[in-house]
Amino acid sequence: MEDDPVRPPAVLAAIWADTEEAGFSFFSDYKLGGLLRVLAASKPGGRLLEIGTGTGLATAWLLDGMDASARLTSLEANGRWSAIAARHLRHDARLTLLDADAFSWFGGQPDASYDLVFADAMPGKFDGFDALWRLLKPGGIYVIDDLMPQPGWPAGQEARVAAVLANLDARDDAQVARLAWASDIAIAVKAT
Repeated sequence: MEDDPVRPPAVLAAIWADTEEAGFSFFSDYKLGGLLRVLAASKPGGRLLEIGTGTGLATAWLLDGMDASARLTSLEANGRWSAIAARHLRHDARLTLLDADAFSWFGGQPDASYDLVFADAMPGKFDGFDALWRLLKPGGIYVIDDLMPQPGWPAGQEARVAAVLANLDARDDAQVARLAWASDIAIAVKAT
């Protein structure tokens, strides 16, 4: 079985080079990128949300799967990382890049406004889950990664991963699949 996507987004090599030069190490791998592209393609005309733009690697994959009428909002609190994403992706009219505190931003958004959410940062994954979950439409897809032990994890991170997975598994309003693949992934669909 071939795990790596056959055709990465054209802009990915340039983002990757700037990511390495900047020393950013919290990036999504090609396997997850290929999955995100497919999931984005499943939401024609959809509204997508990414929490944790980083340098834009996963953002590029999401955009590559989206159709012309879909829209992606991506939040990043660290301006150094989001500047790399902006340099390479700001020309895409389907993308809104926000330098924002996710916790504050969640509160100002209407319920059920997103078709797909990729939570690649602490907000909405390990903290503030309920505030983000309410933004997902029924039938919407929620994706999280980095669920296997990672170098540099803070103390207690394994317990936080276990807690978020237990929360997903216990929900009556979610169908969940956990994949021991890439950096370990959980995908949930919000029940209608």
